[in-house]
Amino acid sequence: MVQKLSFLEAVALGVGTMIGASIFSIFGYGVKIAGAGLPVAFLISGIYALMVGYSYAKFGQVVVSNAGPIAFVEKGLGRSPLTGSLGVLMWLSYVVSISLFAVSFAGYFLPLLGLPNEKTLQTAVEVGIIALFGAINYAGGSKAVGRLEFFIVLTKLAILLVFIAVGMQKFRPEIFLQGGLSLNNGILTASVVFFLSYMGFGIITNDSENIENPKKNVPRAIFTSILIVIFIYTMVSVSALSLLPVKELIMYKENALAKAVEPVLGKFGFLLVSLGALVSISSALNAALYSGANAAYAFMRNGYIPLPNLQRDRIWMSGHAGLYLTCALALVFAITFNVTSIASIISLITTIIYIFVLFSHLKLAKVIGGKNWLVFFNLIVVSFVAINIMKFQMESNPAVFFVSILLFLVSYLAEKLYYGKLKALPA
Repeated sequence: MVQKLSFLEAVALGVGTMIGASIFSIFGYGVKIAGAGLPVAFLISGIYALMVGYSYAKFGQVVVSNAGPIAFVEKGLGRSPLTGSLGVLMWLSYVVSISLFAVSFAGYFLPLLGLPNEKTLQTAVEVGIIALFGAINYAGGSKAVGRLEFFIVLTKLAILLVFIAVGMQKFRPEIFLQGGLSLNNGILTASVVFFLSYMGFGIITNDSENIENPKKNVPRAIFTSILIVIFIYTMVSVSALSLLPVKELIMYKENALAKAVEPVLGKFGFLLVSLGALVSISSALNAALYSGANAAYAFMRNGYIPLPNLQRDRIWMSGHAGLYLTCALALVFAITFNVTSIASIISLITTIIYIFVLFSHLKLAKVIGGKNWLVFFNLIVVSFVAINIMKFQMESNPAVFFVSILLFLVSYLAEKLYYGKLKALPA
């Protein structure tokens, strides 16, 4: 009998994915946009996540499927090339997330060893870390992955709580009272950018078939993981701004948190936060790989991913088929794109999927449960976020915007061509 994930292990998957690379790799960039208002930006981003999480939780009480949000959309809009293309896109979002974590891991790992950050070494580390967690997922099964994720998450939370404790000793309220608490365009822009940092909670629904008592534990795990991450992100940003001036946090960019703690704890603090970054990234990669493989298999099983050769060979149609494909494509993205571009692509894809889930919930509110007015309000807010992500892409890197649009078009055309030709295989 396959052992299933407990409530705490499900929470660990959500927290493990959300607290990944972004809090370490783009923190300095967030300070540049929002200044001392960054804690407010993180809080607003968390509210966006709770809005989407409301619909995920309501669906999670009724629909148990490792296809996660795509099963939700199918229940609301029916089976169609559009629904299938969203499934492909969601799987690709996991693939791209894994590549982001692999690139970020190499970016922290090589300097920590005193090695040059050159392309050959980067690629070697990216291959190694994806292969390592791919092997763990292959050999361990859901319970082993969940248990590993639980202990990794505890480790990284302990490190971040040390950082928060150090920062709060130097807390300077005047920093935040002098304009840091007032809403402005910088704070709103940062809240959109850092919405990416909360996007991991949906991973819980892609493991719902493997969670104990999913109709009860999936909604609880979604809200619990989001609330934990809101607290951690808000307090980490308050602590960092208390430890270092805004100008210095911007200057240090990717290593902003490590540099912030160094004046208090010295080299030990720098090492501790750097190790915390590696642990966080590893945790997020492990959770994303596990859930991405589950989602890929669920989509192949249900005919969303048009792979006729795999369909003809039933030996490949196992949980491991999704793992092989997810690892291979993640490595391609890791080698091809940089961190900022990868993060931006994930943001837009995931937000579009959120919009369709919210729309499906609005259509099925009487069946799924929930307040219509609240779902409608949430849909308007998340649509605003999606528009601002596209605007941000166009202004900062138009090429990434067009790559994102191309992924949507290719996914839809692939489903249009193959729709109706592939028969869903039994679970």
